[in-house]
Order: sequence, then structure tokens, then C-alpha cells
Amino acid sequence: MKSRLVASAAVSALVLLGATGCTFLTPQATTIEYPSSDGVNVSDADGPLVVRNAFIVATEDGSIGNLVGAIVNPTEERATMTITLAGIAPFVVTVSAGETISLGADAEPLRIIDLDSMPGSTVEIHFQSGDSTGTKAEIPVLDGSLPYYADLVPSEAKPVSVPESTPVPVPTDTATSAPSN
Repeated sequence: MKSRLVASAAVSALVLLGATGCTFLTPQATTIEYPSSDGVNVSDADGPLVVRNAFIVATEDGSIGNLVGAIVNPTEERATMTITLAGIAPFVVTVSAGETISLGADAEPLRIIDLDSMPGSTVEIHFQSGDSTGTKAEIPVLDGSLPYYADLVPSEAKPVSVPESTPVPVPTDTATSAPSN
């Protein structure tokens, strides 16, 4: 009788251990940090500013894009973020102390001309916060097929063609002209 009690306790312990032992070996999904939206988070370990939910909404041909995201300054001093893409002039965004700039919501998104990246791809962008060396991140390029991104698609800017030999009007000097009678 005693052996049956010991055997049932041992079997119960093995079943309990088998059913709950997985949590000891596998990482818990709730402890893994990830961006909860379509963009990515960028943090420069040496700089004061951080970027949250950064992504680009581009035209169908990928020639023009709008960089969308939030730039957060958790410090007590004003700071700048320099955003650089290969072959494109850098953008500089200044964020006041303790403030957040939401590109595409509270502020205009950063318009990237000559993006040359189709929706569905990623673009390597260098984010430099303050005097730090900065960090690179692969930023996703999206299209406006989802209703909440439709307003963020940049409008196609058609270049204005100016003929090479445009006549320039010559101003007349009325002070030295003699009145005609």
C-alpha cells in the first residue's frame, strides 16, 4: 500500500514536471522586445535621441518616399538627429528637451526624392544622434495600400521644364528716361 502511494506520487510529479518543464527551457515570448507596428525602432547607444516605428511610405515606382516615425528626446537638453541615406543629402531634425516629434502625424514626414526602392524592400539609413557615431538600420519601404498609410504616400512631383534660351525681361530705368510728348 505504501509503495502504491509512493508510485502515484512519483507519477504525479513526473506528469507535473513534464507539463510545466517547457517554461524552464524555452524563452518566454512576452520577454522579447519587438516593434509592435510595421516600422522599426532605432536606438543609438551613445546618443541622446531614439527613433520609434520608422518606415518609409513610397510611390508605386519607388522613386519618392516619405520617412515616417517618432523621434524621442528623453533628456533635459535640446538635441539633433542627422538622418542619412546613401546618395541623398542628410536630414537634420532638432528635438526640444523632453519632447517627441512624430513625422507624419504632428510634423510633416521627411520627403526623400530619388529613393529608388520599391515597396516591400528595405533601405539602409544611418541615424546619428548628437555627437555619437550613430547606428545603421534597415528601414522597411511600404506602399499606400493600407487605408491608414494612404495619406502618407508622397504625391508625384513633376519637374518643371524650362527652355534653355528663356528670354529674361530687362528692366527699364525710368529715372533716366526722358518723357515723351
